[in-house]
Amino acid sequence: MTQLGSPKIGSSLGSSAAASANIDPAALERLGEARKTLRAQIGRVIIGQEQIIDDLLTAIFARGHCLMVGVPGLAKNLMVQTISRAIDLHFNRIQFTPDLMPADITGTEVIQQDPTTGERKFKFVNGPVFANILLADEINRTPPKTQAALLQAMQEQQVTSGGQTYDLPKPFFVLATQNPIEQEGTYPLPEAQLDRFMFMIRVEYPTAAEELAIAKATTTDTEVNIDKVLRGQEILALQKMIRQVPISDHVAMYCVKLGRATRPKEPTAPDFIKEFVTWGVGPRAIQYLVLGAKARAALHGEYNVTVEHVKAVAPLVLRHRIIPNFHAEAQGIDSDNLVKRLVAAVTEPTPAEYDSLTKA
Repeated sequence: MTQLGSPKIGSSLGSSAAASANIDPAALERLGEARKTLRAQIGRVIIGQEQIIDDLLTAIFARGHCLMVGVPGLAKNLMVQTISRAIDLHFNRIQFTPDLMPADITGTEVIQQDPTTGERKFKFVNGPVFANILLADEINRTPPKTQAALLQAMQEQQVTSGGQTYDLPKPFFVLATQNPIEQEGTYPLPEAQLDRFMFMIRVEYPTAAEELAIAKATTTDTEVNIDKVLRGQEILALQKMIRQVPISDHVAMYCVKLGRATRPKEPTAPDFIKEFVTWGVGPRAIQYLVLGAKARAALHGEYNVTVEHVKAVAPLVLRHRIIPNFHAEAQGIDSDNLVKRLVAAVTEPTPAEYDSLTKA
């Protein structure tokens, strides 16, 4: 087992790495304090779900989008709304329905008459996607054409209408929710569109102690105030800093090994991947493994990105990108089970493996 902080192939780590990457230690400390303060503020409203909140913050600071999957009543919407209250950003919510049209998300052009000249012109009216934090509630309830309008904005952070392109505000995050148990009248997201989400977060039932606390705390006539912790410009600066966090060749190659091991046609893939997987992940997943590990390390005040940080975000990045085949489905093996086995099976890269890759 690799110890946290131990040097690996071809990199200088710790404070020296931070200095070489021009990372301000005060900024890293500020990020760690912001995480603690955000969790404290969110904890005033949300009882439990600490890991879910950490995962959401990791994606936000890594400049990624999240898909939250869970049965109704688990406070998915409330969690997103509470985060938006703790961060001084513009928040919008879209309730996805079968009759929702793309223009209902992106905006539309309307004819306006100039009162002085009488000339009529088209004017673009922004849709709800023009926000910093967008809650896409029950995204699988709307047809693919409308889903695609949102997912294009997620990828390009732009909206095109009438031949004109409009930039979305920065920072921009989409936090979407999905109900896994009600399938009638839904339009499941295709794999190519799921790939736009950095993380898929599974929201589970709270513990008995948490449910007792929820029952007592949420049935009183008490209004909870949330303090603003961060502003937009601060988030943009912290996002930029996270991308400057150095990563060793050893950890980067581990991300590559993990991603390539999901592909059943890859010679080095484990036997269970070849038996149970139709398609593995693409390069975007490997990029998200690196970014997620960087953000996870930085949020905990650490300069050194390790294999353990990658393993912590691997289920979030890989679970919606690995496509089990019918053999897996017949045996009740889902993508979460495959990711768990994969993380246990893929070893850290050796110097020989690194040399063979770089000299290929």
